[in-house]
Amino acid sequence: MRQELFRLPYFGTPIYGYGLMLVLGFLGALQLARYLARRSRIDPELFVNVAIVALVSGIAGARLSHVLENLDYYTNPARSAWANFIDAVNIRSGGLTFYGGFILATFCCIGYALLKGIPIRRGMDIVAPCLMVGLGFGRVGCFLNGCCEGAECSTLPAPIAVVFPYHTNPYERHLDRGTLDPAQRPPPEAATRADLSGRPVGALSKPEIAARYADEPATRDRVLAEVSTLHSNRVLNAQLFSAFTAFLLAFFLVRFYALPHAAGRAFALMLIVESPSRFVLEMLRAEPAFVGPNSPGGALAFLPFDLSFSMFLSVWLTLAGVVLWFAFRGPPDDLTEPRDEPVAAAGRPALA
Repeated sequence: MRQELFRLPYFGTPIYGYGLMLVLGFLGALQLARYLARRSRIDPELFVNVAIVALVSGIAGARLSHVLENLDYYTNPARSAWANFIDAVNIRSGGLTFYGGFILATFCCIGYALLKGIPIRRGMDIVAPCLMVGLGFGRVGCFLNGCCEGAECSTLPAPIAVVFPYHTNPYERHLDRGTLDPAQRPPPEAATRADLSGRPVGALSKPEIAARYADEPATRDRVLAEVSTLHSNRVLNAQLFSAFTAFLLAFFLVRFYALPHAAGRAFALMLIVESPSRFVLEMLRAEPAFVGPNSPGGALAFLPFDLSFSMFLSVWLTLAGVVLWFAFRGPPDDLTEPRDEPVAAAGRPALA
């Protein structure tokens, strides 16, 4: 992982890997949407605005669902309410749940399409592979940021399983849960507090350590040197597994889009294929139970195992995809075949 990739010359502004991947994902998805729209004789510039609507609403929905999924972490009584709030809205720290953003962005984009007269079902087909491109880049960003990690796994080698440095999300989770290798626990000077047994609990960031011991340079340098060697337990590389799957699905959906099909079925196919794959990938991740025997409040405790928020939604989205596949039946339209006719300025298809 590498949270900060580099700093801009002369300005010193840090460029973070997570943010850069979000930008690349946005631009890549936008260019793909414009290409597919042009192929379907729909004004490609309309999808610039669609992309902006999807970006804003998607980030808002993704962050909100992530916070709700990890509500205990963002209502930590050891921190002030203001500190919890700032952490909840700080997307630079990572933590965007794809399905939350997908659901909110879908409704917002459909509303915009209705307003601008974009063919809804064809627009959904265009957006489907673009979503997978954005998701793929986003998961690479998660890996660089050290969030959305997989479950602990002490036996598998890299790159199947990896460790993350001190004060990243995996390190903090393992420390708070008490599962962190004792040899990797922070020194007392770097801990925020100690439990009843005197074990260090919570960890100061490197800037916080530097600030706390600003008047004690010898202590500061010693503690910073010590924490620089610490790392989380070994975890499955779920982020890059997810990125590979997303890019593979994007390629598959673009190929399907080029085939004659009833409008809307590419979007339905995306739900049918992506949702089960996400369900399987969630088994590799370290996500809290949303429903199941160990979920808060025991929701759907009769289930044989716990389901995370994304696993729960993926079941319903798979069913939604099947329903849409049969609902979007009919003869194929001709909007997947490239033509030489000019694109209609109003954004409606210029049919031959």
